[in-house]
Amino acid sequence: MKSFLKMTLAVIVGLILTGILFFVIMLSVISGIAAAGSKPAEIAEKSVLVLKTGTAIPDRTESNPFTAFNPMSMTMTQAPGLNDILKNLHKAASDDKISGVLIENEISSSGWATADELRLALKEFKQSGKFIYSYSDFVLMQESYFISTAADAIWLSPTSMFDFKGLAAEVTFYKDALEKLGVEVQVVRHGKFKGAVEPYILDKLSNENRLQISKYVGSIWEHAVKIISESRGIPVERVMQLADSLKGFDAAIMKSAGLIDGTIYRDQLDDSIRSAAGIKEGKKINYVSMTKYSKVPEKHTGGLAKSKIAIVFAEGTIVNGEGDETNIGGNKYASELHELRLDTTVKAIVFRVNSRGGYITPSDMILHEIKLISKVKPVVVSMGNYAASGGYWISSAANKILASPVTVTGSIGVFGLIPNAQILLNKKLGISSDVVTTNAHSDAPSITRPLTAFEKEILQANVERSYSTFISVVAAGRGLGQAAVDSLGQGRVWSGSDAKGIGLIDGFGGLNDAVKEAASMAGLENYRVIERPVAVDFYTKIFKEMTGEVRTKILYRELGEAAKYYSDLKEIISSKGVQAVMPCYIDIY
Repeated sequence: MKSFLKMTLAVIVGLILTGILFFVIMLSVISGIAAAGSKPAEIAEKSVLVLKTGTAIPDRTESNPFTAFNPMSMTMTQAPGLNDILKNLHKAASDDKISGVLIENEISSSGWATADELRLALKEFKQSGKFIYSYSDFVLMQESYFISTAADAIWLSPTSMFDFKGLAAEVTFYKDALEKLGVEVQVVRHGKFKGAVEPYILDKLSNENRLQISKYVGSIWEHAVKIISESRGIPVERVMQLADSLKGFDAAIMKSAGLIDGTIYRDQLDDSIRSAAGIKEGKKINYVSMTKYSKVPEKHTGGLAKSKIAIVFAEGTIVNGEGDETNIGGNKYASELHELRLDTTVKAIVFRVNSRGGYITPSDMILHEIKLISKVKPVVVSMGNYAASGGYWISSAANKILASPVTVTGSIGVFGLIPNAQILLNKKLGISSDVVTTNAHSDAPSITRPLTAFEKEILQANVERSYSTFISVVAAGRGLGQAAVDSLGQGRVWSGSDAKGIGLIDGFGGLNDAVKEAASMAGLENYRVIERPVAVDFYTKIFKEMTGEVRTKILYRELGEAAKYYSDLKEIISSKGVQAVMPCYIDIY
């Protein structure tokens, strides 16, 4: 028996030591990767910069290398952010070692506003006289094709398909699933267009929500078709006919119609690139990734400017507290903006907003700081794919707002969610509860019982008050009457193209345009750009996020596309309180 216990203890100790050793080795490996990634890089003459579209491109490069770690394949594939891609294209235009750009198209989505910024940056790069080629091995998606309209040539592999069919917006509804779980989502809202609550209470789109989705998705597609028509020299009517025909599976038809330039194999692509870059036949082409090129030092002339323009990246859901790198924490961003307001070397701020909204209190905390800054130095908002509801709330007090024609914005409206899990707890799980109160509604709101009529009335009054505050801050920030804002509000979502016509934004432009506008407003000719918030150091992140990142990647690997439904249901059940969020379960494809 003693021998058995000793052996068992030895095995347990061995497993613990092995786990510790594995953790130390993994930490050393990732630390080495992080250290190597910080070293300046050099590239060879006649290099070709590779832009991968059809991949998830965040507004800002994630500084934590662990987010790029795939625990299944044990590989690191860090995705560059839009900020670094824009810098790289600008830098490459004057870099004698870069001969051109190859756009490699994959199948994921980054968002139409991101795609529009990349397309414009490529057009600017093209003025250098260097080539841009686009190539697809498997399938060319519409978003990638939209970006590729800036290329000199668009090629597909001979057996590839072109997914050209127009846009669809799909809304997922959870009413029946929640009923099966025994959860009732009690909703109080203001705004007939506040479609964010519909997945909880309906099983199909309301007429109002269908109208607004049709309007802004139609506006996005109209912009895309216009660009395609102009860049490829094809009438708009013909582009629409080709989308209706679903002939993208036949690349020959797409070539004869003029949408693409033909089909070639990868070796033929290489030959075309060698010819354009002046590389001898048979010589290896030096393809440079965006991640590597970000580490190539840019040539500077003159000294380092003292005046700064700060780009503040606000991406994700607006949440209470400090938040993290995947969302916008009210306290964290209010503190960050406060420091920038007091920093006399910062002459202007570009507030990059890419958010569908979130909770009202942190939104208002951020707005308050934007108001204070705008009184002493210019604030230019640069809207990304989304700047809606709470995302518009935090933008509304800026001195100027720029967006893409395909940005989704507006959604001026609020709602409250109070889950009632009484059936789930009592009948599904066999859990009951009892409560002792000192007053009539001391336990309100509670997830263990439904709201009373009086409690619903109080919550509705709170929602109405929040909505009134929302339209008042927008009216003050945009110089509009409250009645006018109310008519534009009601939770309705607008495309950037339509938002300009009704006064919700000032003009069109991307992140680079916003920086130039901020410099002009501040009267700056010489300045340098800094980015905020400052990234958390590597080791803090590695300990804080390791298990969460791995768990998320495993979940998505096992469930595939179905993983989003799990995540959505989890978010629905955990949602509570008054929020300003756009219809957040819409997929545009």
